[in-house]
Amino acid sequence: MAHAIELAMENVRSGRGGPFGALVVKDGRIVGTGTNIVTSTNDPTAHAEIVAIRAACAALGSFQLDGCDLYTTCEPCPMCLGAIYWARPERVIFGSTASDAANAGFDDAFIYQQLAIPPEQRKIPFIQMMREQALSCFEAWRDKPDRIDY
Repeated sequence: MAHAIELAMENVRSGRGGPFGALVVKDGRIVGTGTNIVTSTNDPTAHAEIVAIRAACAALGSFQLDGCDLYTTCEPCPMCLGAIYWARPERVIFGSTASDAANAGFDDAFIYQQLAIPPEQRKIPFIQMMREQALSCFEAWRDKPDRIDY
């Protein structure tokens, strides 16, 4: 965790992005690190946890983090939480809380609130269309004999 905090502090000092750092550890060895680089890369998905997960998966040659721990300086936001569940690490160890982040101006509570609202009533309306046609994608996937399940 101390190393993740150092990454976050250096990220703030360098002006590359926000005050967040993360790293993935497997068998006592760091296999991926990340910092929040949203503003320097113009990528809203470039949160520390996402960057660390991408680096670790590339290093391990796998799309899942079996046997890994993810250390992050803050309780993950909804996007990172989703990515963490897809990556399936063994554990997540975090420093500050979502409430601490909110006190610093990073309030993810709004996104959690939006998830509870029907899609068409959200701040950014979600409009469903062509469901039957879209279902054909799932049919093709189910019928694919060489698919890699995840």
